[in-house]
Amino acid sequence: MEWVRLRLERAVSGATEESEQALADAEAAMIASAWGSPSRLEVLIERFALSKFEYEVLLLCLAMEIDTSVAPLCARAQQDPRKAYPTFALAMSLFDEPTWDALSPERPLRLWHLIELDAIDTLSLTARALRIDERVLSFVKGVHHVDARWMPLLEPLEGARDLALPPSHRAIADAVVRRIGAGSRETGFPAVQLVGRDAQSVQLIAAHVEDALGFRPYRLHADLLPSGTNELDLLVRLWRREAMLGPVALYVDAHNVGESSASTLERFIARVPGVVLVGTREPRATGDRSSAIFEVSKPTAAERSAIWLEHLGPEAEDLAGRLSGQFELDTVAIQGLAATVSRDPDGALDGAGLWHACVDATAPRVEGLARRITPHAQWDDLVLPEKELSQLREMAAQVEHRTTVYDTWGFGARSQRGLALTALFSGESGTGKTFAAEVLASELKLQLLFIDLSAVVSKYIGETEKNLRRVFDGAEDSGAILFFDEADACFGKRSDVKDSHDRYANLEVSYLLQRMEAYRGLAILATNMKSALDPAFMRRLRFSVRFAFPGERERRAIWRRAFPAEAPLGRLDYERLAKFALTGGSIRNVSMNAAFAAAQARTVITMPAVLGAIRSELQKLERRSNESEFRWQESELDDESDRITEDAVAQ
Repeated sequence: MEWVRLRLERAVSGATEESEQALADAEAAMIASAWGSPSRLEVLIERFALSKFEYEVLLLCLAMEIDTSVAPLCARAQQDPRKAYPTFALAMSLFDEPTWDALSPERPLRLWHLIELDAIDTLSLTARALRIDERVLSFVKGVHHVDARWMPLLEPLEGARDLALPPSHRAIADAVVRRIGAGSRETGFPAVQLVGRDAQSVQLIAAHVEDALGFRPYRLHADLLPSGTNELDLLVRLWRREAMLGPVALYVDAHNVGESSASTLERFIARVPGVVLVGTREPRATGDRSSAIFEVSKPTAAERSAIWLEHLGPEAEDLAGRLSGQFELDTVAIQGLAATVSRDPDGALDGAGLWHACVDATAPRVEGLARRITPHAQWDDLVLPEKELSQLREMAAQVEHRTTVYDTWGFGARSQRGLALTALFSGESGTGKTFAAEVLASELKLQLLFIDLSAVVSKYIGETEKNLRRVFDGAEDSGAILFFDEADACFGKRSDVKDSHDRYANLEVSYLLQRMEAYRGLAILATNMKSALDPAFMRRLRFSVRFAFPGERERRAIWRRAFPAEAPLGRLDYERLAKFALTGGSIRNVSMNAAFAAAQARTVITMPAVLGAIRSELQKLERRSNESEFRWQESELDDESDRITEDAVAQ
């Protein structure tokens, strides 16, 4: 900065023979260092195509920041103690070959924000204070960081590069590197779209790609982009400057971008320069910019098993196989969960605890569309004919062993069609359809999602599909059991197209068919009206279980299971109770109402209390009954044995 200081001193004190010689020597040194040898200043000159005068203006602003003697010299040179800063007018008077266009918004100094002008509107452009941009100053000093205006929007991706990629993802990363390598700064780079539902795997691939290319990777959440034209233009220009200053690459996470922000994202991708990778659920428009699309899936079951084994050890081979078959976790999630597993003093893994941790980690986020049911029912609690019980056990076995059949034995590689595990539960209300789903979920140690069709089905075009996508996508990682009650309301027959409403209703049914075929977990459709279902669903069902109205034998067994072991029971006549034509759901209601009646009377649960509850249940169902059916001989009961104390009831 000696040359700039000497220029200012000459402007203040006048030229002398000694000062002219010193100035000439300083200028020669400056040219040698900045124009004739590699330096950060030379990078600025070359990449931003600065003219000699523009470079001198930049040096004047740079000197102001690193030499404390420059500010008072600026004030003296401008003959105003208040102007202790550079101005364009001062630069015009200091340097030998000034040009007016150097201050144009289309010239590099202002176009690329290498310098900034004071925003005081009352002063002319030539009288406003000039200062070097903070990012450019840091670059000259060798400090690497992105512009401060970008910092709230970005986060570095360095940490993600420490994790190894599974083979399928490594192949994608290598292909992306080759595709980007075919471009250049002059010819431009394509916008690389990494399309997939698994945002974590996409991000990991992006980090490895940018590392392989030697770039500093940054992540941008697309929904943080400003929609205003001026703000977006400024960000694009500043990132273009970043790309010119150093090897930076941008990963744009667009997995959760709404329709309102899609146009903003398209404009940004089309205009932002350099290496840009976009993580997205589906391909997006990129304007006039070329695009390269790569499909990204979760690690395969075999890859997930290998990752589990890497972190758990070879003794966990069986556990790793079961975890990888059930939970579609990415590399980052597996590493995190494996780090939390506990071991007993002998070093044995807590497999059950790890399984539950995976269930919790993959809990579907489908608030408002489904409710999670924590299953407690067991096989012994379920009363069904042997044929239906066998079907349910076969369903559980297929869910448990689908990885072996589909992946290890190769059935899944032959065709993706017909792999969905879909079941139909049909029968009257209360015959045990929901209870059977709970038994399956309890047996498989999985979550049960009860789909709220009133929230899923929408009168607005396209909303039903969006809601269903949320449900299926949310459940995909965990393989949760999906239970669609009253499925005929959502899976009904497609009708002839008479108007737009019919056309979109048919599209909804078609979308459901596609998603059910692609869902890797168990989806259960429950209906009271099997004939109302679309025949296309019936062809795609793996199982169909009919829940018939229970016969007297089944009702007797249901009654014996209706009361918990802790409930204080009197002597109940199960033979007589089984003669009432009630479903399992109605029997459950009766047992509960009888228990409340006994608690109020502070007695054990007696036969009269149960008969009274049956009378109320039949009246609720609007079914005729004979009053003689509810008579009971009190003499048959031992009053003393049925009477309990207040403390016992409370307990």
